[in-house]
Amino acid sequence: MHRSQVEVVRRPLRHVVPAQRTSAPMTSSPARTILSEQLFRGTHEIGIEHQGALYRLKITRQGKLILNK
Repeated sequence: MHRSQVEVVRRPLRHVVPAQRTSAPMTSSPARTILSEQLFRGTHEIGIEHQGALYRLKITRQGKLILNK
């Protein structure tokens, strides 16, 4: 029996340029976009009132967002 051979091709990584972020909404998206830095203004938690209920939006230690009621 012959084992099938796998050829490994190594290519150099391309330089990736991060997308520029703006506070203006993107034209292709119907949703309004707000940078989290503008919402939190240096804090790690904000309150959002929605239909009479208060929600808390937090930035975790890992930099993710969590919404709690």
